[in-house]
This record gives sequence, C-alpha cells and structure tokens, in this order.
Amino acid sequence: QVQLVESGGGLVQPGGSLRLSCAASGRISSINAMGWYRQAPGKQRELVASITRGGNTNYADSVKGRFTISRDDAKNTVYLQMNRLKPEDTAVYYCNADIWSTRWSLQNYWGQGTQVTVSS
Repeated sequence: QVQLVESGGGLVQPGGSLRLSCAASGRISSINAMGWYRQAPGKQRELVASITRGGNTNYADSVKGRFTISRDDAKNTVYLQMNRLKPEDTAVYYCNADIWSTRWSLQNYWGQGTQVTVSS
C-alpha cells in the first residue's frame, strides 16, 4: 500500500510561480521514475515532466525552460517548480511514480491531483 500526497496548487497571476510537491508514503523499498502530468477540462491527460532515479529529466515542449522537476529520495518526494506561468497551464496536476514495494514488486501510482489556476 502506497499513497502519493500532492500539495502546492492554487491561484496565481500570469507570469507568477508555484511549487508543487508530492510525497510518497507507505510500503516503499525504493522509487524508480517519477513524473508530473496535467489534465485540463475536456482534454487528455499529458506528461509535463519526468525524472528517473538517476536524475535524468524530460519535459514537454510547452513547459521547457519554465518548469523544473526535482526529487529528494531521502523524503520520497518529487517537486515541480513552475515559473512564468501562463493561462494555458491551468489544469489539475497529478504526480506519478513507479515504486518498488519490495525488491521484486514494481507498481505504478497516481496522486489525487492538485488544481493550478493561472488567471488575471
């Protein structure tokens, strides 16, 4: 049993910044890849950024240069620093992680989502 708890969402003006956090808890042996996804009303969920256990990162073209993903394995936490936010960034943001509950069991988990609204 693993749970991902997200925080940091809210209302911000265009050009502003937000920092999202997602902490994993429960039966965790280790965490492999972690990522952030987002979904706007009426649209398909899309990958925003991901980070491997080794620290390699990947970003959607729409956020490259504005968003930064990072992780703190000691805290089982992944972060998404969002700068120069645009109205089109408005969405529910979900964290995702591949987690080893044991040394032989790898499972994928989703957070509950946190709302990010960019509006003047």
